Amino acid sequence: MSHFSRLFDRFRQPSSPPRETAAVEGRWLVAGLGNPGGRYKDSRHNTGFMAATYLASRYGIELTRNKFSGLFGDARIADAPAIIVMPQTFYNRSGDCLASLTGYFRIPVERVIVIHDELDLPLGRLQLKRGGSDAGNRGVRSVAAALGPDFIRIRVGVGRPSQTGGAIDHVLDAFDREERRVVEGLLERIADAVEAIIRDGLERAMSIYNQRSDPRA
Repeated sequence: MSHFSRLFDRFRQPSSPPRETAAVEGRWLVAGLGNPGGRYKDSRHNTGFMAATYLASRYGIELTRNKFSGLFGDARIADAPAIIVMPQTFYNRSGDCLASLTGYFRIPVERVIVIHDELDLPLGRLQLKRGGSDAGNRGVRSVAAALGPDFIRIRVGVGRPSQTGGAIDHVLDAFDREERRVVEGLLERIADAVEAIIRDGLERAMSIYNQRSDPRA
């Protein structure tokens, strides 16, 4: 190397460090579906939001990162890295947020867990499954359209309305006092189910949490 080359090297700027990759090995995405805004805060359709908030509290984090059309935070669940998110796109477009998050953080659909209310299950009943029909749930339909069908679902029963009520009004109405007590008691079980899925796998978790039981017992 010439004298002038060595002299020039002294004034070169150090090369920029490589940009930290967004991918983290083994990371999961846990999404609770709901509608943003105070009007829907206590509604049946916001059961997923309630579960996400409970999970955040359990792991001592806040869902305050506002990006990708969602509020989210980083946690460790069952000793695995995870993102907990509440999409802010409104229920019927939940897939927009999850597609952005999974794309940026390179999370495969097999490690996406979606928590949502379910009309076809009685109040308080849980069912874990992968994929399957959306049964008219437009939030689930949106996620499936964005990610494909292979994400994991935690279906949280809210029951069907009486014969005089419509399904839309039912899910957008607030839980009554007794229903709220049932759901609040169920949040711990939902969080435990998320941990079991990540720690033990879906099949093992299904064998435990898909059992028929009275959540009010």
